[in-house]
Amino acid sequence: MNLAEGVQIVSFGLLAAMMLGAALGVVLLSNVVYSAFLLAGAFISAAGLYLLLNADFVAMAQVLVYVGAVNVLIIFAIMLVNKREDFTPVPQAWIRKSATAVVCVGLFGLLSTMVLATPWAISTEATVPSGSIVVIGKHFFTDFLLPFELASVLLLMALIGAIVLARREFLPDLEEANLQQTMLTLPERPRELTSAGTNPGSQSK
Repeated sequence: MNLAEGVQIVSFGLLAAMMLGAALGVVLLSNVVYSAFLLAGAFISAAGLYLLLNADFVAMAQVLVYVGAVNVLIIFAIMLVNKREDFTPVPQAWIRKSATAVVCVGLFGLLSTMVLATPWAISTEATVPSGSIVVIGKHFFTDFLLPFELASVLLLMALIGAIVLARREFLPDLEEANLQQTMLTLPERPRELTSAGTNPGSQSK
């Protein structure tokens, strides 16, 4: 997008603040449904940052895949589970929280150091690419062909594994046992009434 420098800075600040706030809400809120909705907000903020970088295809893929598929799937899974048990506090939970805080602060410091130490090349000329889809397609089928094919094979294996796990196989032994149990539990009429109904002259004899 060809935006003014001030508009880009303000948009970047708003999107970054939205992403950080949503990410903190995902981690800190105890309600899982609210965390899932805030995760969608973080994904949408990332899509806005991609738009500022003139990566329109990556932004649309971010919204369609992560917000429209992954996040909706997470919300459906949370609502279908419907766990009504009360939350039981974990003993000595402060140790885990402290370790998590130390790891998060360390990662934040590492990323901040990398951002400050990297010589970012800022050009004054506004160069807008002709089409990000064409560039991504060229990179997929030239430089990143092997990782792209490996990811395709991995997704195919995951799809086949999901089909195998979801398919219900009837083993012969179990099937025979179930049939015998079903035959034993079927309601039957008394044999006297059956014989009397089928052969009325048998009782007279």
